[in-house]
Amino acid sequence: MTKVISLSNPAYEKLKGLKQGQESFSDVVLRLAEKGKKQSLLKFAGLWRDIPEMDRIFEGVIKNRGKSSDRNLDLKW
Repeated sequence: MTKVISLSNPAYEKLKGLKQGQESFSDVVLRLAEKGKKQSLLKFAGLWRDIPEMDRIFEGVIKNRGKSSDRNLDLKW
């Protein structure tokens, strides 16, 4: 079933600019809607393993974790 929707000219131009190859406007909307869904972090597991720069970044994050003032709060009840 087909539905008719109205878009402003700027919205139409943006949507048109997002088309890839022979995608229809419906294809673009579906692709963008899928990106907006919450996804499991497991989907991203291992994606950075072949990027040496990420090792350096993660090492820095781990090294500096304890230095954050938020982690040093004295939470006595």
